[in-house]
Amino acid sequence: MRTILLRNGLLALMIGLLLSCGGSGSGDAGMARMSGFEPPVAGGAGSDGANAGGGSGMGGIGGIAADDGSTTTASGGGDDSSGVGSGGTGVSTADATGVGAVDGAGSIFVNGLRYDTKTAVGQLEDADNGIQLGMSVKVTAPVNADFTRGIARRVESAADLRGPVESVDAASGSFAILGTTVTTDEATVWADLPGPAALATGLTLQVWGLPAGPGVLRATRVEQRSPSAPILTGTVQNLDAVQRRFMLGRLVVDYAGAALGASPDGRALAEGTLVRVRGNAAGGRIVATQVQWWYPLPATEAAIAQFAGVVTDFGGLGSMRVLGFPVDASQALVTGGPAGSVGNGVKVQVAGVVIDGVLRASKLAIRNVPGAGGPASFRLIGNVGAFTSPSDFRVRGQPVNAAGPGVVFVNGGADRLGPGVRVDIRGAQVVDGVLMAQSVTFE
Repeated sequence: MRTILLRNGLLALMIGLLLSCGGSGSGDAGMARMSGFEPPVAGGAGSDGANAGGGSGMGGIGGIAADDGSTTTASGGGDDSSGVGSGGTGVSTADATGVGAVDGAGSIFVNGLRYDTKTAVGQLEDADNGIQLGMSVKVTAPVNADFTRGIARRVESAADLRGPVESVDAASGSFAILGTTVTTDEATVWADLPGPAALATGLTLQVWGLPAGPGVLRATRVEQRSPSAPILTGTVQNLDAVQRRFMLGRLVVDYAGAALGASPDGRALAEGTLVRVRGNAAGGRIVATQVQWWYPLPATEAAIAQFAGVVTDFGGLGSMRVLGFPVDASQALVTGGPAGSVGNGVKVQVAGVVIDGVLRASKLAIRNVPGAGGPASFRLIGNVGAFTSPSDFRVRGQPVNAAGPGVVFVNGGADRLGPGVRVDIRGAQVVDGVLMAQSVTFE
């Protein structure tokens, strides 16, 4: 017991010291500032005009970062009353890495952590309308000690899978693309489809998600696309460094002529590496034009990180992997369900500090348990725009329906909804691109 207490005290002290130290600069000077509502400028190779090769050239992250023409709300210590700022707010100047799916706007929420993006820079690919709910992202930002608020320096996002549907299992909510099995859950955002029952073989989809083990991707956003150059994300298997090929799921990737992305922390491509591949389909394989490390997590000592993923290699709370990264959550505060429900296939969010190559988690939130489900939560903070009726309006560009049965209104009723009214919307499902509100709070 004394050893555990000493260890917990050391971890808490380390987090406190890290959150009070100096951090890096304001971001890559070659990246564009993120502000306002401005869809990305298409650039690079790819038949959809928004593929890799220099990124989006953004003047803003667009999409849900916008405020529908009304006042800006996400600023350091500004008028969003978030308490986020660099002076006297409890937010550190040391950078932390966050990886997960966007689950809110105001400026953006990732894994429930609210990031101010007013001064952020970023790289956005494969998106015509800016950042949207459910897109996978990597955020570099100083955060506060309890991982609830941060000030984004840099935001990166790219699609994780794109290709024609090969098979569908509507009963389990899964489907296959490019030899990868795509699973879904309550938090999957269906951008322009009502759900897996609407899928058909041959339909081209673009998917954002979380790698969930070799050959499996847990979808966080699904949208339709016209036939486009393939994108494939997964865990490297059967690597042949001489022939320069490996397997992703059931598909062979030939990377002999590919541009290999920058290796994080000097790491080489190896078995188990999470990668995103762009290329062309040929003869039952992908001839890669680019291989990127998938949102690499920091392995450096004392790095701060918070990320979401599906548990693999579970050997108890003290020994598991999330996004392929070793995690020790034996001393973590577990929320979202009983600690005993954590195991392989369970989607979780973890946050903590890297010590000896392992994330020593101080927090673990259970988000989905196979067969039992779990809490899904989306949040929008901003002003009402494009108002037609309570069943048809937008907040930060995101369509909302607040006319369903059981919607709770706070500080007013549905009749108070109208253009420019400031609201805090929460919901648990996005269907056909519309957030189905569960509560509306007038601010």
